[in-house]
Amino acid sequence: MFAEAEDTPILSLQDLFRVLWRRRWVIALVTVVLTGMAVAFTLAQTPMYEASIKILVGQERGIAENPSNAGDLQQITQTMAEGISSRSIAEAVIQELNLQTTPEDFIDEHLSVKQIGETQYIRVGYRDSSPERAQQIANTIGEVYSEEISQVSSSASSITATVWDQAVVPKGPVSPNPVRNGMLALVLGLMLGGVLAFVFEYLDLSWRSPEEVERITGVPNFGVIPAFGIPTDKKERS
Repeated sequence: MFAEAEDTPILSLQDLFRVLWRRRWVIALVTVVLTGMAVAFTLAQTPMYEASIKILVGQERGIAENPSNAGDLQQITQTMAEGISSRSIAEAVIQELNLQTTPEDFIDEHLSVKQIGETQYIRVGYRDSSPERAQQIANTIGEVYSEEISQVSSSASSITATVWDQAVVPKGPVSPNPVRNGMLALVLGLMLGGVLAFVFEYLDLSWRSPEEVERITGVPNFGVIPAFGIPTDKKERS
């Protein structure tokens, strides 16, 4: 199986494919088991739906008169995005909708907030096992946050947060994804099976052909004993 070069065994490409073919049952078994477990675990999980809104950060006065303010608002948008995922907003939404969750779980497990590029838009997403509840909570977050900003910023050039796009009922779950998880498990199973194939090949010390014996021992073969079976039936022995 190994070709010697300067007393160092080197695995050739032909030997590589020979090992993989000989141990194909290991690769197939590992791949099937790992892929089956991944798909079964994925299907056992609760589907999660995500509804999202889009919030526009603006200013009551000054943008049209001084276009340079737009760059400042883009920086302010980053700060306002952090405010959406604050504990005070989570508590207000939980209290208004009477949700059975904690502010920590609300923020860490369900809420996602991200500024869209370098614009003044903020995308707010909420995940829930119910698509209708996800839509309701996402829209409530926008309403509560807009009211909070209007109360905090009350000057003539106050910052505003307007819900630009309302959330709609999501059509399908965003997680789990059986196809994606199955493909990842398939690739991982093939890799792991290939590694195990070479481990088993390394631990297997048997010789499979006269040529392999000559190559390993360096001694020529003078004869080969053919394989034969011992009959167990009485008629065959008689």
